[in-house]
Amino acid sequence: MNRALNLILGSASPRRAELLRGVGLSFEVSPADVDESVWDGESAEAYLERVSQLKLEAVARSLAAGERRLLLVADTSVVCEETILGKPADVAQAHEMLLKLVGREHRVMTCYRLAWYTTSLEPICCRTETTWVAFRHCSSKSLLSYAGTEEGLDKAGAYAIQGIGAYLVSGIRGSYSNVVGLPVCALVEDLERLGVIEDFPA
Repeated sequence: MNRALNLILGSASPRRAELLRGVGLSFEVSPADVDESVWDGESAEAYLERVSQLKLEAVARSLAAGERRLLLVADTSVVCEETILGKPADVAQAHEMLLKLVGREHRVMTCYRLAWYTTSLEPICCRTETTWVAFRHCSSKSLLSYAGTEEGLDKAGAYAIQGIGAYLVSGIRGSYSNVVGLPVCALVEDLERLGVIEDFPA
């Protein structure tokens, strides 16, 4: 099953691309390059909505006017005690992030946006999904060893639940794919609700 939606994924994330391919959605990739800095005092919800909007606008600017296309952008953050953890700059920072997460529960939040684009943006959906993830207790040495694999350097919160980082996760409440980078169930629900697809996955 391969659905031709004329879909543009505004993300360079291989995990998001893999999730879309996994449910049979065809797409092209047009990565959005925006400033993802967190503003002082900004809540996780406000941050995700702002950055995802910046990504949507950046993707639209990169496209030539023409046939109608469906744009999809997303931004994911790990939130621990109201602190937004983005992507670590290096192994040392990854270790620091993991120390904050170990032995407790944190939130993984993804905000995605859908919009039609021909000559201008026609926003049709903005949704934020939250998954609660619990980390087991483990030693600082173990966390440093994991950080040293560099698996988490390009991931919010410095870990990959779908990789070696699975050894840290004692449980989740909510969407697993949301932790990977895109809440697939919610996305398909919205595509159905908006009439973009019907009778999925037939």
